[in-house]
Amino acid sequence: MYSYDQLENGFQSEVFMPMKSPCEEIVWDVLPSIRAATAEELIKRGISQKEVSRMLGITPPAVSQYLSKKRGYNIEFREDIRQAIGILADDLISGQVKGEDLVKRICAICRMLQDDSNACISTKCKGL
Repeated sequence: MYSYDQLENGFQSEVFMPMKSPCEEIVWDVLPSIRAATAEELIKRGISQKEVSRMLGITPPAVSQYLSKKRGYNIEFREDIRQAIGILADDLISGQVKGEDLVKRICAICRMLQDDSNACISTKCKGL
């Protein structure tokens, strides 16, 4: 994407303005935020970081970064999404969700967020 808003030496110049596609927003912001919230819920329920990493299929350093807010902290979830994440955490602990089922559940939570016309996953909406 290009913008002509910048004046340089009295003339408008073409400036490259990177733009994330919705898919990039999901990969870079939404999925890490869902994983971070899920990791937090599992830790609150007494699961170790090592076990959280195994359950979510991510590395222990990723769990640590989620918990320390170095990664996956870009989105504030509304209450029904937080509840869905809590239920997912309970189902992971009970063993009801594994492998491909985990992917489906995370996708369902992601769709809940995408279906919310008031939610904005773009950093532009947050002023970042």
